Amino acid sequence: MSRLYEKYKNEIVLELQSELGIKNKMAVPRLEKIVLNMGAGDAIQNIKLLDSAKAELGQITGQLPVIGRARKSISAFKLRKGQAIACFVTLRSKRMYEFYDRLVNIVLPRVRDFKGVSPKSFDGRGNYTLGMREQLVFPEIDYTRVERSRGMNITIVTSARNDQEAFALLKKLGMPFREA
Repeated sequence: MSRLYEKYKNEIVLELQSELGIKNKMAVPRLEKIVLNMGAGDAIQNIKLLDSAKAELGQITGQLPVIGRARKSISAFKLRKGQAIACFVTLRSKRMYEFYDRLVNIVLPRVRDFKGVSPKSFDGRGNYTLGMREQLVFPEIDYTRVERSRGMNITIVTSARNDQEAFALLKKLGMPFREA
């Protein structure tokens, strides 16, 4: 069992229950999944760039990424329907907690000029999306083998009913929010 999950079960659930005024322990917000998405729009010309993005995302998460395809054709971008343009991974349970622990304690402090993540990136339904400018901040990536620096979106899906509950959950789990 992940150390963060044990901390959640033993300490954070009780703290959130009293803080949010929730009577039932099962109604306390929890992490449901983490989705990492790495777009590779330049793969339209060179499909091998998507293979390298897929390999890097696999190294970061420890799970094989899925290829995302274009939903419709856009002539201005020379994009055809069904063409491979992104890769993504959905993490759940043990891998999700281990990735979140690494993200908060190792990766985010390595970001240049890091002052905390924005507390305004919630979607209104208790989910948080974080954008990373480059994949080189992850310790799993060997920067000598990287062809091109890529960004990624990290979406943290929670069972919270609103943004205030999700903010309280992520704050207790160690997310370094910037002071507004």
